[in-house]
Amino acid sequence: MRNLIVVAFLEPVTEGMEFPRDAWPLHITLVKFDVVEPPPAADGDGDVSAAAGDALAARVAGLMEAPARAALGSAVTVGGEAGFGRGGSVPVSLIEPSAPLQTLHEALVAAVEALHGRIATPGYTMAGFRPHVSHRGEKTPRAGEQLALDRIALVDMAPDGGHATRRVLRLWEATS
Repeated sequence: MRNLIVVAFLEPVTEGMEFPRDAWPLHITLVKFDVVEPPPAADGDGDVSAAAGDALAARVAGLMEAPARAALGSAVTVGGEAGFGRGGSVPVSLIEPSAPLQTLHEALVAAVEALHGRIATPGYTMAGFRPHVSHRGEKTPRAGEQLALDRIALVDMAPDGGHATRRVLRLWEATS
């Protein structure tokens, strides 16, 4: 099973980039999900073939490509602050309702459903989607600030089975 997430990064990242789990670049979470990997194919000699690379990531990215590209360049506005998590202990900046952002979120949820994936917190999807940016020390968006959705990424939450880092598997970027 793979634990994946799609986010809109607000800071520069690159495809293949890894970062510690507690040092995420600023981002808006779009959908977090688990998906079961198909068993590896065997070649004619019975050996498992690795030639296809990360076939699951390619399949997921393929389903998410069109909605991600359609949303690139959309602007969202930072709203007020809130506290998420246990006892409201995680400070966040809410993102004001946005039709392009909601449309993107719903299309990504549909892609997860097409993959027979499992969203761990379905109450925070569709009508329950609450887009936000978690604060990172001094890195905090300000209320009223306009943010561009110019970096949307598929991220592996446990690359190579390790939970200490995250890896950008696929990055869709707006072109200037």
